Amino acid sequence: MPFMGPVGPPPPTVLGLRGRQWMVIALVVGCCYLVSTVISLTGAWTTLNRDPTNAELQQAANKEVERRWQAWSAQRIFPERISYAPTVGHSEYATRMGIVPDTTCAQAVDAEIATTIGRHGCRAVLRATYVDQLEGIVTTVGVVVFADPWSADKAFKELPGSQSVDGTGPVRPALHAAAFPGTAAAKFTDPARQDRTTDRGGPYVVLTTSGQTDGRPAAAIKKQRPGEPFALAAQLGHAVARALSAKALPDCDKPEWEC
Repeated sequence: MPFMGPVGPPPPTVLGLRGRQWMVIALVVGCCYLVSTVISLTGAWTTLNRDPTNAELQQAANKEVERRWQAWSAQRIFPERISYAPTVGHSEYATRMGIVPDTTCAQAVDAEIATTIGRHGCRAVLRATYVDQLEGIVTTVGVVVFADPWSADKAFKELPGSQSVDGTGPVRPALHAAAFPGTAAAKFTDPARQDRTTDRGGPYVVLTTSGQTDGRPAAAIKKQRPGEPFALAAQLGHAVARALSAKALPDCDKPEWEC
């Protein structure tokens, strides 16, 4: 029988596997991680470089509308002049007298309205005052800001509708009048409020209140005057609401868009 040399100890193992076998497993796992990383990076690159879907464009458009009260300048929200039609086929311009710097919800409206808009999450009330082309009628326009169109719609349905003076005193509850010294709107105060309107567009409810530039108190009006002296108020409110809520085509290269 041939002589056999001494037999060494068996190679060490971990969990029954030898070092070379663990090396193979490590290589396989590493390859799997590499493949996963490549797939993830490819997916991310594809997502970042693809065109947005219709749903994403719609979402971006909605967000842009909801941010306009902050993103737009006060002069853009309340243009210097707004066109209105006192009679069919005839167009005139209302001129802005001033913009109220305070945007507090409770300070802008009567208490009854403040309760309603506060319950639905009023974020701010923006106000400006306009005078008609003949400088006889003055109108304060107020934009009530909500978080979304659903909150605005709920508040809109609970707010008092349009009303004109009926000889019983100033129209209320309503938006507070905003007078501007040194302008044709200098005498417009709450006792002079003779008309109110309500409109809505997107996450905004637009209120107006109107009177006469001579500041005569509504209590002095004993009967309704012929025609519609405050017809411009609803048109002004609608113009502001329409401009604020009209959805624009998203432009993801501009900072105001979140695509």
